[in-house]
Amino acid sequence: MAKSLFEQLGGTYHKENGYFIPDLRLPAEEEQPIGTWG
Repeated sequence: MAKSLFEQLGGTYHKENGYFIPDLRLPAEEEQPIGTWG
């Protein structure tokens, strides 16, 4: 079976209840001030 684009880009999966779930991580967010009242 050919690798998916996700796998070609270095993505990995984990198995959960018989399903393969992609391991996704969000990038760290920068704190951005939203003004005087935020």
